[in-house]
Amino acid sequence: MTESSQTAPLNLLATCPKGIEGLLADELSALGAEPGKTTVAGVYFSANLATAYRICLWSRLANRIILLLAREPMIDTAEQVRDVVARLPWTQHLTPGKTLAVDFHGRSDHIRHTRFGAQTVKDGVVDSLQLAGQERPNVDTKTPDLRIYAHLHRANLSLGIDLSGESLHRRGYRRDVGHAPLKENLAAALLVRADWPERAKAGEPLLDPLCGAGTLLIEAALMAADQAPNLNRERFGFQGWAGHDEPLWKELKREAEARASIGRKRCKTALVGFDQSPAALTAAKANAMRAGIPALITLHGQSLSQLSRPEIITAERGLLITNPPYGERLGELPELVRLYAQLGEKAKALFPGWTLALFTGNPDLGHRLGLRAHKQYALKNGALDAKLLLMEIATHTASMPGSDSVSSVSENGGEAQQTSISAKPAVSENAQMFANRLAKNQKRLKKWLKKSAETCYRVYDADMPEYALAVDRYGDRVHVQEYAAPSSINPAQAQKRLFDALEVLPDALGVDPGKVYIKRRERQTGSAQYQKRDASGERFEVQEGDARLWVNLRDYLDTGLFLDHRPVRRLLNEMASGKRFLNLFCYTATATVQAALGGASDSVSVDMSNTYLEWARDNFALNKLDPRLHRVVRDDCFRWLETANAEFDLIFMDPPTFSNSKKMRDTLDVQRDHPRLVELAMARLAPGGTLVFSNNQRRFKLDEGLSERYAVEDITSRTFDPDFQRRTNLHHVFLLRHKA
Repeated sequence: MTESSQTAPLNLLATCPKGIEGLLADELSALGAEPGKTTVAGVYFSANLATAYRICLWSRLANRIILLLAREPMIDTAEQVRDVVARLPWTQHLTPGKTLAVDFHGRSDHIRHTRFGAQTVKDGVVDSLQLAGQERPNVDTKTPDLRIYAHLHRANLSLGIDLSGESLHRRGYRRDVGHAPLKENLAAALLVRADWPERAKAGEPLLDPLCGAGTLLIEAALMAADQAPNLNRERFGFQGWAGHDEPLWKELKREAEARASIGRKRCKTALVGFDQSPAALTAAKANAMRAGIPALITLHGQSLSQLSRPEIITAERGLLITNPPYGERLGELPELVRLYAQLGEKAKALFPGWTLALFTGNPDLGHRLGLRAHKQYALKNGALDAKLLLMEIATHTASMPGSDSVSSVSENGGEAQQTSISAKPAVSENAQMFANRLAKNQKRLKKWLKKSAETCYRVYDADMPEYALAVDRYGDRVHVQEYAAPSSINPAQAQKRLFDALEVLPDALGVDPGKVYIKRRERQTGSAQYQKRDASGERFEVQEGDARLWVNLRDYLDTGLFLDHRPVRRLLNEMASGKRFLNLFCYTATATVQAALGGASDSVSVDMSNTYLEWARDNFALNKLDPRLHRVVRDDCFRWLETANAEFDLIFMDPPTFSNSKKMRDTLDVQRDHPRLVELAMARLAPGGTLVFSNNQRRFKLDEGLSERYAVEDITSRTFDPDFQRRTNLHHVFLLRHKA
């Protein structure tokens, strides 16, 4: 390449994660480019070849550097795309024998699939090369010599050469990325937003208390040591480009290697990471080694609760930066509420005068720190909306006001509207009242629990209107159900109350936060109550009387054991001796287990769900029940009752309040349909037998005609143990017998 071609300006595009376009434009300018228009997740700029190479080597924020060859408007059809591509001089970019790949993004009315778009671009390249007398190139989608960039958006087609090759965020030092890793260039953006480059120059230390595989620490070390982030990269896209200038590239790389060598020797910045996971620390050490800066980072195997201030850190100012878990799933919140509160406590106790930079996809958890955010930046972590919160850790935190507004900063750095991340006490007065109520309820039940030996029971059921939760104990675990707030309640306020409750609950009940499970209870339709929320398979055994039962607190809305029906199951156990037992809408057949242990001669349990019938079989096996005597049947209970010809001495029927499951012929509304259900069940009831009919319709009224035809006894008031006596409308229970 001639000297003039090295200095000639090139039209380029740098892509990046959404939210850091302004930072990228500043970085490009600092590296010698002339930034132009900023677009979503990208910056257009001009630079000579040497600067383009330097950007590929030194950019800490970009994903890809594209050498733009064409930008054409009013492009919609495949023919138009192919024609634009074919007019370009591809012999100047692809030498004979080299492979290519096309990365196509976007769509139009006529191009609806990226694979079809990529094929169309490739065909245009082939047309151009063959017209120039050059042989047809081969395609290599994994490691091509030349990677072509094509983007079609709103009928505007952009074409170019990808000078970076693989995305620049892949520095090459991470092999095992772990769960939901923070991309390297996003980590670098967080550090820039937290003023780390300037802090490092001033000699301030940096500490990550939840460092994981060490991405933030390594990116901070690369900045502090003046090491190009892509210095150790094996290959760039421009190295297979026909216009590549190898001598120029080698010169720029030698310059970067010299700067890194000097920078690593001069770097005296303390960079410290903590994590309780041995696997994470092993990965962090290996990553630091591959990045070439192992001596610059100190790692400690400690949990957040064990966090202490390292002896090597004596500075009064520094940067505490971390990317804790976000709690994308509701069930992860109990541990995270405690984690964030603990992080705030440790920050204030150990690092007064420092700055805390917290990156989270759940900014509401930021309230738990008890620190005021003076700036926040909206960013994207993959597809997830996230925020970087910057908080000054005061030297006298006790004097902080209880509530302060903060300024929000736009992605371009300008001041924006006031927001509501504020300094709050770790535990509010209402939260303490909630904790007191839990302790009071636990104490009230103590005598009954000692006598009954029950290990699964309800502790709290929306006793306080501000905390609309049901809290159940399953041995040393706690299951929390949040009742959906009415539309009149501010969602942010409801979220804060939930976090308040989850923060105080573990201490109030004396349980590990990791053994608290939370779900949101809303009106269910169809088979929604049977649908999986998770797939952990995390089940464990509990005891109810003589019965051993499997429960699962994580994967489904319900746990496999309806606690309010405990007295009904006890009644069935007492009534079942020598009886033929039928359980309709059996769920996990816990009632059948109790009847069988009570001496039932045989049983049939009917339900439509394969999942719960398998669960029922497991409950039978756990209690060593003979499957030849105790059968499960998958069927619609209406259909089964209509075709069955057996008689039973004891029948238990607990239908759902409503169901429109596709497995049923019709919808089920227990108020509307219970007369027909009861009639069908009574047709299967032997003379002298008993039907125990239960349901959870709060305003249920038994059909008067049933009372005329059968002997009916309402025993609802006798079917609530002390843990459910606050809400005696949770279910209704009737005994029905044939009249003499």
